[in-house]
Amino acid sequence: MDLDLQAVGRRTAPRRFEYDWRDCALYALSVGATETELDLLWEQLGPKVLPTFIVVPALDPVAEAFGSVGGNVAALVHGQQRIEVEGPLPPEGVLETVAWVEGVYDKEKGALMVVASESARPGGSVLARTWWHLYFRGQGGWGGPRGPEAPANLPPEGEAPAFEATHATFRTQALLYRLNGDLNPIHASPEIAGFVGFERPILHGLCVFGHAARAAIAWGAGGDPTRLRAFEARFAKVTYPGDELRIEGWRAGAHLLVRAGVPARGVQVLTHGRAEFR
Repeated sequence: MDLDLQAVGRRTAPRRFEYDWRDCALYALSVGATETELDLLWEQLGPKVLPTFIVVPALDPVAEAFGSVGGNVAALVHGQQRIEVEGPLPPEGVLETVAWVEGVYDKEKGALMVVASESARPGGSVLARTWWHLYFRGQGGWGGPRGPEAPANLPPEGEAPAFEATHATFRTQALLYRLNGDLNPIHASPEIAGFVGFERPILHGLCVFGHAARAAIAWGAGGDPTRLRAFEARFAKVTYPGDELRIEGWRAGAHLLVRAGVPARGVQVLTHGRAEFR
């Protein structure tokens, strides 16, 4: 185990992120927003900002935080994601984000690192938080704590979903999503994707995360993204650009339990999802 546990809890310096409505609209397009969602795309309507956009300013600080702990990046898998927002995200302005490794846990066959972030206006209160669960294969077994149990967020067995939505992805969607700043070449290079065992470049898990959040907002919040307070999910299987997603949701009190699959390949690609509304 080559992780530096002394770095756990150490906060990064605030990272400044300046943006405007174009960045918000680009993000919305990159997670599949269509012409029926003009309030996410047209500046004359705001635009409103998808809460999951907060992963964009958080990305670089999170990378800095987990880099301080070390680990074999080639063995890294993004396993789970959660976002929380305190209110509507502004469509333009400056955010400052700090990140830190919240914990590193021994899962025997690997190590689970949980990285957290907070984003705020300069000098202001926190607007949003994120949690990134990063799994390092082959780096467990050192006798460390296993960590807290994650919520199951499983749909009721035998119960039909309250909603189903079909979302098309397109062959160049990973190339579009990476313009948000997630430049991992596994999403662009056929050679690199093939080297690690994929038939071609894969779609970002966070792109599927955004698709699923859009579907939850459409059904659970009447299409109003400002009503989504939190969203979380696990990344179960890879999605390829061009796959058609079937997104399903079940009521669980005030929340929705969400999953996304690719029927043509018979796999669930996003599981244990939960949308929490205001």
